[in-house]
Amino acid sequence: MRHFGHIPSATRAGLFHQEPAEFTADSPASTLAVALGATLYSPATRPRLADDVRKQAARGVVSMVLCLEDSIADADVEAAETNLVNQFADLARGLASDPATGLATDPATGSDAAGSQADGAAATDGPALQDVPLLFIRVREPHQITDLVARLGDDVRLLSGFVLPKFTETRGRAFLEALTAAEKACGRRLFAMPVLESPELLHLETRAETLAGIAATVDKYRERVLALRLGVTDFCSAYGLRRSPDMTAYDVQLVAHVIADVVNVLGRSDGTGFTITGPVWEYFRLGERMFKPQLRRSPFLEGSAEDLRTALIERDLDGLLREIELDRANGLLGKTCIHPTHVVPVHALSVVSHEEFSDAQDILQPERGGGGVMRSAYTNKMNEVKPHRAWAERTLLRAEVFGVAKEDVGFVDLLTAGLAG
Repeated sequence: MRHFGHIPSATRAGLFHQEPAEFTADSPASTLAVALGATLYSPATRPRLADDVRKQAARGVVSMVLCLEDSIADADVEAAETNLVNQFADLARGLASDPATGLATDPATGSDAAGSQADGAAATDGPALQDVPLLFIRVREPHQITDLVARLGDDVRLLSGFVLPKFTETRGRAFLEALTAAEKACGRRLFAMPVLESPELLHLETRAETLAGIAATVDKYRERVLALRLGVTDFCSAYGLRRSPDMTAYDVQLVAHVIADVVNVLGRSDGTGFTITGPVWEYFRLGERMFKPQLRRSPFLEGSAEDLRTALIERDLDGLLREIELDRANGLLGKTCIHPTHVVPVHALSVVSHEEFSDAQDILQPERGGGGVMRSAYTNKMNEVKPHRAWAERTLLRAEVFGVAKEDVGFVDLLTAGLAG
């Protein structure tokens, strides 16, 4: 799979200076953590969940969470578990094993599914089966991890891991022990994505101790922790708050302070940190707008881009775009999404600009290992080698999986292509 693999190869070639690289569920954890992008959540009760997964893959989704927790009623958990097992079997039936290669193939065409988007054309120009995204199951309790892995049987090959809710040191240890046992039982690498959303993390008097406990727990299981996710909806719930579509998570000061502290402790660039993903954007329907739109008109002045700007505003996505930018400015990467319309904006704003790429490459030139300062190739900023090195390294990792836009290509072009694809 690859980001923007759902758009025609010719279109992609016109957008990217460096195209997004391919990756698979077996790629290194450091690659997958960056590649998660817009992680789309779906209730595990959906009766045609396998079809939903295939449909979203064809639209550019590369990671999904199938939820057994807050998105479904307590009384529906048992039925949802059964549905999940059945839906994984449905997905697996669409992927027959090629005895010559061991790779998944499209039974209708015989084409290699793992390589079906090698040149980008198969995603749009032919009937080849779309890759299955990285699939995670969000559980409620640790015992569900071992139970579901056993029930999935061979179909566990389609599973990348589990999302662990309300993660604290005590709850987290039990979840991660269950994950270790399940991994050993099935013989497959399984990742954990803890969700940081407990009241103890939000409350000022317990935050430092809770963060220290979480840090110790995830460090012990570092090789299994793919990324940390922020449960901002639960943070707001603890105080009876809910942000409007005119506001980002960073406008809610209680939330902003927690995000800052989480990144401070768990997002460091010294080798001890983890990828931390951005909070969910809750809105996807038209509502009454109180404040003026947050999208400037100037990037949308050419061609039909003004129509795109209007459409984004009408769908309350201008606030989402601003929040994505603030996520990255505050050390977060990727985002929890609850609606397919959120996916393309997240991915479009994750593409590395040509200017960022140029700066990162200059900073990481081997001859600059001793430090120093230089004017950027764009002649508009100072690049200081030692202070900017960690940023440059992270930027090149993002460039690998999301690509580098051509010099004259902006996020409006990427949005337009992604939506059309």
